[in-house]
Amino acid sequence: MIIDNSLLDEVSEKAKASERLRMNFNLHDSLDAKAQRLLNALEIGTILPIHRHRNTAETYILLRGKIRVMFYNEMGAETESFLLAPLNGNYGVHVPIGQWHTLEVLEQGSVVFEVKDGPYIPFQPEDILY
Repeated sequence: MIIDNSLLDEVSEKAKASERLRMNFNLHDSLDAKAQRLLNALEIGTILPIHRHRNTAETYILLRGKIRVMFYNEMGAETESFLLAPLNGNYGVHVPIGQWHTLEVLEQGSVVFEVKDGPYIPFQPEDILY
């Protein structure tokens, strides 16, 4: 499989049609895989709660578009912000294990390549910061 504009367009169209305004395209074989590798197409207005992964770090590489990734402390105060825009030379960010974070989509058709350790574990209430 090649990861090209055609594939990114296809996943982005599914994100636009999704109620959540985002869509995954998994590159791993199962949710139990030790490495979770995926494309995540994100549209303006998608809501990703401030959350953490207690068992894995996470890396985002932005393939196209523009997003802002924000880090938070335990009290919910923003501590760092990273503007990712490949056309400006800012390609990705590494999110350390346990780091509270979220993102904001700034450009339609944004697509992130994500990598984190598996297996997939859905958010637990204690892993979402309100």
